[in-house]
Amino acid sequence: MDHFVVSARKYRPVTFDSVVGQSHITTTLKNAIRTNHLAQAFLFCGPRGVGKTTCARILAKTINCQNLGDDVEACGECESCVSFQNNASFNIHELDAASNNSVEDIRNLIDQVRYPPQTGKYKIYIIDEVHMLSQAAFNAFLKTLEEPPSYAIFILATTEKHKILPTILSRCQIFDFNRIQSKDIAHHLRDIANKEGINAEHEALELIGQKADGGLRDALSMFDLNVTFSTNNHLTYAAVLENLHILDYDYYFKITDALTAGSIARSLILFDEILRKGFDGHLFVIGLLEHFRNLLVCKDPATVTLLQVSESAERKYLEQSLMADLSFLLSALSITGQCDINYKSAKNQRLHVELCLMKLANLPQVLQLHSLAAVDETAKKKVEPQQSLNDAMMPSATPAVAAPQPVAPANGQANGSAYAQSTAQSVVQQAQPVQAVAYQQPAPQQAPSSRLKNTVSLTQSLAPPQQQPAKQAVAEPSTDYIAVSDSTKKEPLTLANLQRFWYEFSQKRLLAGNSTTEQITLNREIQLNETTIEIALDNDHQQDAVMNVRYELLGFLKSRLDAPKLDINPRVAPQEVNRLPYTPAEKFNFMAEKNPYLLELKQALGLDVDF
Repeated sequence: MDHFVVSARKYRPVTFDSVVGQSHITTTLKNAIRTNHLAQAFLFCGPRGVGKTTCARILAKTINCQNLGDDVEACGECESCVSFQNNASFNIHELDAASNNSVEDIRNLIDQVRYPPQTGKYKIYIIDEVHMLSQAAFNAFLKTLEEPPSYAIFILATTEKHKILPTILSRCQIFDFNRIQSKDIAHHLRDIANKEGINAEHEALELIGQKADGGLRDALSMFDLNVTFSTNNHLTYAAVLENLHILDYDYYFKITDALTAGSIARSLILFDEILRKGFDGHLFVIGLLEHFRNLLVCKDPATVTLLQVSESAERKYLEQSLMADLSFLLSALSITGQCDINYKSAKNQRLHVELCLMKLANLPQVLQLHSLAAVDETAKKKVEPQQSLNDAMMPSATPAVAAPQPVAPANGQANGSAYAQSTAQSVVQQAQPVQAVAYQQPAPQQAPSSRLKNTVSLTQSLAPPQQQPAKQAVAEPSTDYIAVSDSTKKEPLTLANLQRFWYEFSQKRLLAGNSTTEQITLNREIQLNETTIEIALDNDHQQDAVMNVRYELLGFLKSRLDAPKLDINPRVAPQEVNRLPYTPAEKFNFMAEKNPYLLELKQALGLDVDF
């Protein structure tokens, strides 16, 4: 039985050209060897499994090669290359700093540096995981690293660059290794599969590349695992999904279709199926967030390149992005992000995710109602100027109300009186519908606590009432007198207009069932500084409440005010806030300031404020 060698070792790169996904590193090193501009110390840093130690070994082998060609690659046949390949080279020393991190180990290394190489040009010292050296070992290594012999070259490798002393970093030439792209990993796995005689689906290899998260060594380990799992050397996409326990992205497409259709039942059934397959709810939420993000980047052809998926999956994303509205995706990202943040602290985590799905399924209906309300508001603004213009253009003899007129009597005073009475009744009947649609301020919702209720009612009583222009009874405008007006005309940006529309937004949020903290915050006094709204708040909770409705509030105000650069600046400044009375004592003191006789009455009767 042949000895099995894992792919990470069997197919480890031995030349610069065979290194995957690090062309910026290999090109620089080859140019340095070609021009003989080698530094005295190199530092290779980056994530695990991206080729740091491999590049260090290739560099050490190449600079000592006795038959270096024009392509600046080691020949692999000379005495130095053969001894290196057989792990018998006396000029290349590898040290694992994780297990040799003491001062004595570094002193032994320094003693070895004193002796020049017997064969070859350089003595190379590769120190892996150099961040594991102790503080004393780093200090003992400083002098040798700064002024090594001309024949000594140090190559340090680490995954945690921030743990290395700045004095060490300043003495090294630093190379930052990148995470390898999933497409490059899939291409490399394809070459290995062809060499091993394995029939692998392209989507399966791309899935392994995505799961590896930029680490080629991890990808090779997963490749070996899946090859062992398959009995006929056939690697399929379904088998990789099952073996690596990855949730198929088709589930996210199905759930998104259910959410955009507003089907709560279908989304909950799909989520239950995912849980019954053994997948974690938090991983599902994270995957759904990434799915919405991919749909969002597909909205613009310029950002489609940001997708890191297979070609077939990219086509599906492009198709579904055409069906998903941009407002839905942005709102869905916000809701799902909050679900991700609060998942760990939720007592019933399944219900927490299901509530998120219910909100997402209700989003299309909410957005549709919002768009209808915006269209209705625009139509009202368009009709009112037209009606006014029609009234101005109509002849003076034309009646204000286009209603069927009773026939005037031919003669007789009694008949004239009846005619006048009939005309008056007709006018009254036409005026009644206008009175019926007069503006009525919606009643605020009841707060859960009596103290909070009193606070909200007092806040509303102190807020300025919204002024509505009185509507007069007018006739239906004739098509002969309709004039074209600017339907996008907005109010000028003034403090009075800002306060009026701010109060209107506050009332809409109150009817939508917002929190008490948000309602109290929205009823704070506001100031206008050019195009910036200044609002002073009591605490950070109120500031968070403003930031949660920031974009919705600014969008509402910009749709009604001629201020495209309008912005809001909430700041926590309790000393600037005119606090409304909240506790019973504060309410009594507030009323006593208005009426001092209340204080005299309290003292005369010996009353106490109910705390």
